[in-house]
Amino acid sequence: MSQPEVPFFSATGAAFGVDLLACMATVVQQGRYVLGPRVQAFELAFASYLGVAHAVGVANGTDALTLSLRALGIGPGERVLTAANAGCYASTAIAQAGAEPLYVEIDPQDMNLAPAAVEQALKAGPVAAVILTHLYGQMAPVERIAAACRAACVPLIEDCAQAHGAARNGRKAGAWGALACFSFYPTKNLGALGDGGLVATADAALAERVRALRQYGWSGKYQVTLPGGINSRLDELQAALLLAKLPHLDRANAERRAIAARYQAAFADLPLRLPPSMGSDYVAHLYVVRTPRRAELQAHLARHGIASEVHYPLPEHRQPVRSERAYDLGASGQVAKTCLIEGERRGSKGDGGLSLPVTEAACAEVLSLPCCLGLTSTQTARVIDGVRAFFNRESAC
Repeated sequence: MSQPEVPFFSATGAAFGVDLLACMATVVQQGRYVLGPRVQAFELAFASYLGVAHAVGVANGTDALTLSLRALGIGPGERVLTAANAGCYASTAIAQAGAEPLYVEIDPQDMNLAPAAVEQALKAGPVAAVILTHLYGQMAPVERIAAACRAACVPLIEDCAQAHGAARNGRKAGAWGALACFSFYPTKNLGALGDGGLVATADAALAERVRALRQYGWSGKYQVTLPGGINSRLDELQAALLLAKLPHLDRANAERRAIAARYQAAFADLPLRLPPSMGSDYVAHLYVVRTPRRAELQAHLARHGIASEVHYPLPEHRQPVRSERAYDLGASGQVAKTCLIEGERRGSKGDGGLSLPVTEAACAEVLSLPCCLGLTSTQTARVIDGVRAFFNRESAC
């Protein structure tokens, strides 16, 4: 099958115009490949960019979440509140920490955690932490959720994997919670040439715990003082590339947002639900529309050489996993616990009886259109024409 004429991701655009080979050559010449000067320099630069005191490079974004939970001392039997529409990354980390997810509803507009649902869950029963994902590059209503967490004395972990550089009132995503987690997977707004991640925090003690936990729980070489440590280190090669690209991130985000703004204007009269913001709190990691006719629209675009993706089609409380603990906050305000079991074994969808209708509706309708750095004006116009042609054809029938 030939590649689509309008790709979903451009490796060339993601390079930001940086000489990546020169960055790699410098690391090779220095001969230091793990936890060396480039990692330290990137940690300092990224912490400064966010406006926080500490940043700790780790192997990937999921490890960043897992290590954050472990740094907070969260473990078996404890519940971590999160959303069920964000690709299972938080759920994976919660499982790795031995804790249990508490899924609550999302806001139908920005598809991030709904503040009222978070507030209700915090009041209803014990919660050890909240993981708030800034989904699709759109900052969640972090001010209200952070305030609710403070009032309940519950730590907030921001999942900023899709929101590098997003800001509200001059304060970056990642500067609001007790800890913030980043992924530098190649397709992220700030991407490496492989996996990479980082934990940011204003708390020196938490930073030191994450530093120890990322390397076996060592307080000194071969001295294990913290349980739950793993081998999760950002390597020098990726740090060198990220350090070179970081000064270009805001410009790159502006270019992504400009593509999204073209779509926003072009689709305003169509029967699509569009992203709620084009401001600085949105960095257009993904441009996601909603339509109950997703499959038809996606097939139409594919026939016209336009790539698209679905982020994410199956909510986490309906995933076909075994022995995964999940919680749902019902209308009564009481927390009901259930086990998720494979649908084939239950003769059902494997949802364990959870009810998250707003989340499920979003997962059934979301479609991500090309919005990558390097997308040309002509390619952007082709996406616009392709989407409009689909709806114009339908209205003419």
